[in-house]
Amino acid sequence: MLEKNYNAETIAEYVIHKCAQDDCPISNLQLQNILYCIQRYFLDLDIVLFLDDFEAWKFGPVLPDIFYKYFMFGARPIKPIKQIDSISLDKDYEDIINSIIERKRILKPWEIGSDIRRDNGAWSVIY
Repeated sequence: MLEKNYNAETIAEYVIHKCAQDDCPISNLQLQNILYCIQRYFLDLDIVLFLDDFEAWKFGPVLPDIFYKYFMFGARPIKPIKQIDSISLDKDYEDIINSIIERKRILKPWEIGSDIRRDNGAWSVIY
């Protein structure tokens, strides 16, 4: 697998489309948690998937630009903005990302978040 960096917006749009396409739309909070889980997985492989930095907010890690882009949806499901066929990911990356999305999107945001915000985890140390 070759290391390739994307921007967080591309990965976020991919996640939103995948969830909408699979009839399992997600909220902004779920999106933030899933993006964090995806980045964490790739970092464990010593790959930085995207260069955007998370901030430690009260309810978990947040990519501010992504949060504010979809802020208008509130807690409602996010509707895709771009067409999925315009989002191109490396096939190996896509398989990994799909696996993470499929495991995490069925959880409630606070269920995903409890893993992220666990004591002595990266988020709790920063926050």
